[in-house]
Amino acid sequence: MTRARTLMLALLLGSGAMQGCQAGATSPSSSSPSEQAAAEKPDRAGDSDPQASTATAETASRESDDQTPAERESFDQWVSDFRQKARSEGISQTTLNEALANVRYQPRIIELDRSQPEFTRGIWEYLDSAVSSTRIDNGRQKLAEHRSAADQAQSRYGVPGSVITAIWGIESNYGSNFGSFSAIDAFATLGYEGRRHAFAQEQLLAALRIIQEGDIDREHMLGSWAGAMGHTQFIPTSFLAYAVDGDGDGRRDIWGSITDVMASTANYLAKNGWQRGQPWGVEVTLPEGFDYTRTELSTRQSTQAWQGQGVRAVEGQSLPNFDQASVITPAGAQGPAFLVGPNFRVIMRYNNATSYALAVAYLSQRIDGGPGVQGDWPRDVKPLTRSQTREMQSLLNHKGFGTGTPDGIMGPNTREGLRTWQRSVGKTPDGFPSSSVLEALRQP
Repeated sequence: MTRARTLMLALLLGSGAMQGCQAGATSPSSSSPSEQAAAEKPDRAGDSDPQASTATAETASRESDDQTPAERESFDQWVSDFRQKARSEGISQTTLNEALANVRYQPRIIELDRSQPEFTRGIWEYLDSAVSSTRIDNGRQKLAEHRSAADQAQSRYGVPGSVITAIWGIESNYGSNFGSFSAIDAFATLGYEGRRHAFAQEQLLAALRIIQEGDIDREHMLGSWAGAMGHTQFIPTSFLAYAVDGDGDGRRDIWGSITDVMASTANYLAKNGWQRGQPWGVEVTLPEGFDYTRTELSTRQSTQAWQGQGVRAVEGQSLPNFDQASVITPAGAQGPAFLVGPNFRVIMRYNNATSYALAVAYLSQRIDGGPGVQGDWPRDVKPLTRSQTREMQSLLNHKGFGTGTPDGIMGPNTREGLRTWQRSVGKTPDGFPSSSVLEALRQP
């Protein structure tokens, strides 16, 4: 099968979507968590089947042999040109020979890179999976097994062991599935033909530096199809910036050393502003008549100011003392509300999705023996598909409530347009899309 036919088949079948935490390579903060909970990180390593991942890698390897001679020649020429570039950037000939001698183009990676999911799931469904009872129990067990490494990381970087463990659980299901694609093959494929050529080539160069510095060899540098590596899914540039040799063996090994994994993950969060001793936030109740246009992460004020406006913790305890706090309502006025502080935003530096940060927050909280979400999610609400969201955006634009170019993604412009329309028709302006909203917009 030619590359063109393979890609066309993938598009017709709707095969997979962008994966991987890719710590340090977060996307713009545009997606509504309820609408994009699945689309943000749909085949997270921790939520997928390890055997399926291995099968995918094996299939990709076989598919690389389906290239035509002209396609192979084109890829080989690209690799040759990249070799010269890498050599000029200080990569040794020995490293280049080790890493690129048998590099393979993987059509399956391009299929996954170009496909987008049509159907989405509510944030409550995402949290059901990410913070399942099994993952909580396994997290407690893993933290107990590696308590010394967790305590060492917490002492040095100020990040609680439960938070580190929660990221580990969500990223790779505690190491049971961090992917089996060669990072070199993945970034070479994406650098040659992916949507973000420059980014992939930067990551490939960084991956070569990691090999050259002796932290891992090519064979064992494994991860997701998108190149996120190891137990907590670092991309190569993040590895170079934040990975730590926690066990003192002279290598930064996020594939085989849990001590290194925990130290590296904690260092990432610390370097991005983690505040020692501060909680992520707390679930809250909002007063009647609360202005839902202010439920954006970009709206920040002190805890005292929110408290003065009637925001209260759900169980009556004191609110955390934040200088810069936000109130968020991921499912609109019908769902729970949360007061979040700086450490919540730091978790979003690892993965720029509100749903992800809530998953880490609540998984860590449950691992520590704390409660889950107390409020009720609107489970009877069916999230809009991407095409339905595009239709909603077009209808809002047509009615004079500008959302920008319809793209099927609930970004801040779309939420603002939706809120303005909701206010104009006497509805609570929470910016939360639903089938009832779409149906109302369809009316003349």
